Amino acid sequence: MKTRMLLGILLTLALTLAACAPAPSTPIATEPATEMPSLPPPTEEPVTEEATEAATEAATEAPAETATSSIPVTGVATIEVSESTEFGPILVDDEGMSLYLFTNDTQNSGTSTCTDDCLVAWPALTTDGDPVAGEGVDASLLGTITRDDGTTQVTYNGWPLYYYAQDAAPGDTNGQGVEGIWFLVTPAGEAVP
Repeated sequence: MKTRMLLGILLTLALTLAACAPAPSTPIATEPATEMPSLPPPTEEPVTEEATEAATEAATEAPAETATSSIPVTGVATIEVSESTEFGPILVDDEGMSLYLFTNDTQNSGTSTCTDDCLVAWPALTTDGDPVAGEGVDASLLGTITRDDGTTQVTYNGWPLYYYAQDAAPGDTNGQGVEGIWFLVTPAGEAVP
């Protein structure tokens, strides 16, 4: 009885080992390496003057979109009053775009503290010459300062004036009260509450 059990165990063990043994390997037929066809050398076309000029022009062109620090100066800025806002009368440019003051600036200091990234979001209102007072604007409150980049920024009642980049169309007032430091400007030159 013990012998039969022992033989059964040995037989099971032998079958298990046979099943786990690796299969005999067969040689893999390999083909001789084929030679890659040689390519002809690249042909060089003569460089024309037109091609050289086109390449130079493409290399020196400015990128299509660059961050600007202010609205490009296209002439003398005209400041007007818009009566048709939810905040009452406010200062706008001659296109009807809202103007803002920045309370981090110091009134009548002659400088602007809005630089670099600030100017991307809040472009300065610049002018090429003395700004013009439109109807409802007190000409005696208009002035200018020279920014560090040499541009001339318009001031009103001593406050440098800015646009808000999120205002897409005339009449937009999205910058009012932003961060508690940006405000529309009344015709008297004060921040709109």
